[in-house]
Formats: sequence, C-alpha cells, structure tokens
Amino acid sequence: MLWLNPTGLLAALCIALLLEWCWGEPRRYHFLVGFGRLATGLAQRLNRGAGLVLRGGLAWLILVGGALGVFIGLRWQVMQYSPLLAYALDAWALWFSLGANSLLAHVAAIGTPLMAGDLPLARAQLQKIVSRDCQALDESQVAAGAVESCLENGADAIFASLFYFMLLGGAGALLHRLTNTLDAMWGYKTPKWLHFGRCAARMDDALNWMPARLCAMSYALLGKTRLALTAWRQQAPQWDSPNAGPVMAAGAGALGIRLGGAAPYHGQIELRPELGFGPLASAPDIARSIELIQATLAWWLGVMVVVLLFAMVIHSG
Repeated sequence: MLWLNPTGLLAALCIALLLEWCWGEPRRYHFLVGFGRLATGLAQRLNRGAGLVLRGGLAWLILVGGALGVFIGLRWQVMQYSPLLAYALDAWALWFSLGANSLLAHVAAIGTPLMAGDLPLARAQLQKIVSRDCQALDESQVAAGAVESCLENGADAIFASLFYFMLLGGAGALLHRLTNTLDAMWGYKTPKWLHFGRCAARMDDALNWMPARLCAMSYALLGKTRLALTAWRQQAPQWDSPNAGPVMAAGAGALGIRLGGAAPYHGQIELRPELGFGPLASAPDIARSIELIQATLAWWLGVMVVVLLFAMVIHSG
C-alpha cells in the first residue's frame, strides 16, 4: 500500500463500496464470465496426458499472470495521462472482486423461507451456493449449510479482497479474486482435477492464509470471544482446509452454535469434525451470521480508513 498514493486508494475504496452497495456484482459483461470461459477452454487443452501438476501451474500462470499483466500495463499507461483514471481502474478492480451484496442476498434467501417453514424452498436456495446434496437435509442441516457458507465465503469474497487491495491496490484484489475463482473451478480432490488443480488450490491457500486468520480474529472479537478462540484453537486443526477451519470454527464459536458434522456429498456421507459449541444451528442463526459479517465489514472498513488517513498524513509530510 505504501508504494501507492493513499489518497487515491481511499477514493478508489469509497467508489468501489458505493458501487457494491448500490448494484452489487456487475450483472452484465462480468469479467469473470469471460475469464471462466478462458479457464474452461485452457483446461480442456491442458488437463490431459502426463505432467498434470506442471500443466495446471502453467494454466494458472497464463490466466492469472496474463490478466494481471494487462491490468498493470493498462493502469501504468493511464497513470501517465490521468492519475484519476488510474485509481478509477483500482475502484473497478475492487468492485469486481467484492461479493458482499451477492453473498448476503443468497444467504438471506435461504433464511427467509426457512423461517416461514418452507423447507423445500430453503433447500433449493441452499443448493445454489453449496456442493453438498441438499434434497434430504433437515432444518438444522440447511441452517448450518447457510451459516457455514456465510462465514467461509465472507472470508473469501469480502475480507481477503479488501486485504490485498490494501497491500497492492486493484492488482492485489484481482490477484486474489482470480486465483480464488480458479480454485473454485479446478481445486477438487477428484480424479479429473486432483493433479491439474493442485497449483490453483495451493496458491489460493497461500493467498488466503493471513486474511483468513484476520477474519477469524475479527469474528471472535465481535462475537462470543472466549468460545470463538477455544473453537479456533481446539477444532480448526481437525478441518481439511487450513483456512476454512479457523474461519468457520471462530465463527461458530462467536455465534455460540455448532456447525460441521456429517453432510451428504455426491451420494455419500462425509463425516466432518464438529465446530463451535452450543445448540445446533437453526433458522434464526442465518440472520445472526449475516449480522456478524456486516459487523466485521464495518470494523474492517473503519480500520482501513484510519490506516489510509494516517498514510495520507505521512505522505503529505
């Protein structure tokens, strides 16, 4: 962040948040649509034959490195003529990378029918954002799935993008969002993707390591702190994902509920460790998880503004 103009970054942050607040993610001409098509086409060409780990790494480098190269080159060219337009590009990159409105709207769409007793509709809404089989889930399992998605995707879709924006501007936000997208497309432990998607999965783990722990600490501070820290320390290491574990354990503890446990995936029951303490998740906990994300976002934005204002004072001096 120090090599960028803090005044420009603050302006870009405000513009991106205004766009996110008013419109959410772009509904038309979303960059991720074209990026996803390129990723699919490249995977069809490279995900075969020998050396799949190296082929997957090359695919990640082509897609993410190529997109970042174009963005940085364009920003540098624009900066020569108009710094304002350069920071407008940063604002676009952050807006594109954030997914707060979309995430919270999807989670709320699960909670509303569940509160009204419409379990089939709640299952259908949950199925839109998770990979587990939702047809036979009971009310508590649907609520747990919604809360888990809210907590984990909040770290990925909101806080990690803000973290890298503060470090590297718009390029940092894009680096995280594109890597996270490739992990979502390729990072499966299935015969088709196990080797080819390894680089994307490892890069996503590496990029999310610090933001996930800052997010987990934020959840803990804004909820039931002692339970959150205990769950993080005792239960997170049992979770498969090195980043989802701390986030979901701290979030479950902060809310005072239990998440995890058995869940159906691809026709089989996966026995996952339990996270958190207290009663099983229920419909009202979905709204509570949304409130926790909103409180965490307000906390992060407050800290970011203070840091940028302090940097502006140093920069002007």
